[in-house]
Amino acid sequence: MRFTQSLRKNRQFQEVYKKGVSRANRYLIMYVLENHQTDNLLGISVSKKVGNSVVRHRVKRLVKESYRLHEDIFNSGLNIVITARASAASIPYAQMESAVLHLGRLHHILRDEAGRSDNQS
Repeated sequence: MRFTQSLRKNRQFQEVYKKGVSRANRYLIMYVLENHQTDNLLGISVSKKVGNSVVRHRVKRLVKESYRLHEDIFNSGLNIVITARASAASIPYAQMESAVLHLGRLHHILRDEAGRSDNQS
């Protein structure tokens, strides 16, 4: 994650939960709060309801990789917390990637790739 650091402290997570805006789909819930900095801070939360430690870690890795591969199209200056739902335990990577991008579109935090290339021409 080149531009993104991790949310690590409980108070950072709590601030995003309380002050941020949430959107959800079948597999994930995404909370977003502006941090007025140049970098994004990403936190991933997977509860024991999702499964045992192996399953929870797999879900966390899938979410992190989905975000990492597309972090250049996410707007900067955001604190993002992604919480996995129990239904996320058994989905393949392609569905997880789709779920992360879907939530980014719902929050309107993805840069428009077509708009950027038209402006540069």
